[in-house]
Amino acid sequence: MDTRTRVVLGWHMHQPDYRDPDTGEYRLPWTYLHAIKDYTDMAAHLEEQPGARAVVNFTPVLLEQLEDYASQISAYFFSGQPLRDPMLRALAAEKFPESPDHRRELVAWCLRANRERLISAFPPFLALAQRADELLSDRLAVPDELFLGDLLTWYHLAWMGETIKRSSLLVRELLAQTHAFRPDQRRELVRMIGMLISDVIPRYRRLAETGRIELSMTPFGHPIVPLLLDFSSARDAEPDLAIPQESYPSGRARAHWHFDEGLRVFERIFGCRPRGCWPSEGAISEATLTLLQEFGFSWLASGAAVLEHSEPGASLERAYRLKGEGCACFFRNDQLSDRIGFQYASWHGDDAVANLVYALESYARSDPQSVITLFLDGENAWEYYPANGFYFLSGLYRTLADHPLLKLTTFSEALDDGITVEPLNRLVAGSWVYGTLSTWMGSIDKNKGWELLIAAKKTFDRALENGRMNPVAYQNALRRLAACESSDWFWWLGDYNPGMAVADFENLYRKHLTALYRHLGEPPALELSSVLSQGRGQPSAGGVMRPSFDVVG
Repeated sequence: MDTRTRVVLGWHMHQPDYRDPDTGEYRLPWTYLHAIKDYTDMAAHLEEQPGARAVVNFTPVLLEQLEDYASQISAYFFSGQPLRDPMLRALAAEKFPESPDHRRELVAWCLRANRERLISAFPPFLALAQRADELLSDRLAVPDELFLGDLLTWYHLAWMGETIKRSSLLVRELLAQTHAFRPDQRRELVRMIGMLISDVIPRYRRLAETGRIELSMTPFGHPIVPLLLDFSSARDAEPDLAIPQESYPSGRARAHWHFDEGLRVFERIFGCRPRGCWPSEGAISEATLTLLQEFGFSWLASGAAVLEHSEPGASLERAYRLKGEGCACFFRNDQLSDRIGFQYASWHGDDAVANLVYALESYARSDPQSVITLFLDGENAWEYYPANGFYFLSGLYRTLADHPLLKLTTFSEALDDGITVEPLNRLVAGSWVYGTLSTWMGSIDKNKGWELLIAAKKTFDRALENGRMNPVAYQNALRRLAACESSDWFWWLGDYNPGMAVADFENLYRKHLTALYRHLGEPPALELSSVLSQGRGQPSAGGVMRPSFDVVG
């Protein structure tokens, strides 16, 4: 009998729908950049260690975008169809646009990368970036063809996963060449990017089919389910939180749709039904658990502060069922998860692994029957690590794959092994961020975003009641509405976030809402022509991740 303490590593992969709802053009390139950097590396580390196990969570809206990128790059090479991502289109271009503004915009985009880890790590890229800084400071300067070609090439080389840099002959040749990249070389790099993206889903499917990972899902468009169900749930953990006066119309039906559609997409892509769910941002409530039970999920996971608010002093290293019924609830160790997300990036890889394993061993010695849950963002943290987290991740999997006290496992495997699942008397609604829902509701900007969504949903409901939509139009409208319901827009609304990111996301949110109105044949709300929020903050990791509590332990 295996008496080792179970450790579950959970990696959450998510990007919202970055496509312009009118043109299909990608407004932000983060989906394909994370695909060639993080999704490829994370798969490679798991493939490298036969004893490694993990839970990998993909959002359906991300899966569909990965399919779309693979399809459009293939169509570009086989039938000459234009690429719908400006950065990929520029990388593949024979000649760059003549417009000075367009060229300067491309230069500015190539600087949107971690300066220390993705730019300064490569002296030729750093030299180009320094020249780019000077160019952008001179309003009359126009980048030439050679400079643009080199800068775009280095931007994409830097974003390549470390395992690709080590294994790809093309990437190694381009890294060694350092400059004067030809258009045909850049197009070969685009072709390779398409191949990498095309292989992301099959690689994770193979890992799942061979029992190396467990795949789980999130509701289709990544909505905050407790808020769709009942805005007042945000006051469970913060009784004085300001919330919109009106609740979200037919919110339960919408939450049900996101689960239903998410499962449909997941099963089509992976060929199986997931047993587990990471609700968007680990946000749960008692009503959310009731809804999850309708879909037959075996388990869900959330943050430690949710358990602490619900039952102070309860052990994190146990699984729970609300009132002894329904799916099992696992709660992540926030402190150890946040060490990976925010602290270890500045450590030597071996030291970080030793520190984490020592902490895990301490839990194992005090309670051998525990299940230690580490669940976190699987894509954004590695940009802040040397070599995209290569040394930390490879060392961690290698150390834990054959450890005398610790056993890497999955949530479903732990349940199948017969772990004890204890009753939980009540559940206070919250998420993995501070154990509250205030990241998505409560401020003036966030609540204004909800009010605009409520108004659009009412327009949608009237159009449905009036019979103005045929079945095809109705299905399209449902998808457009789902894009508007994503948690990401509300995450970024707020002056504590970086100005550039807030501008990107609030603008795209208004575009999605405006497109929904037009699709319904109604004039958009006048407020959609005005900026909702302006950021001025400098949060950790640029705001793409947040620690689960104020001070990382």
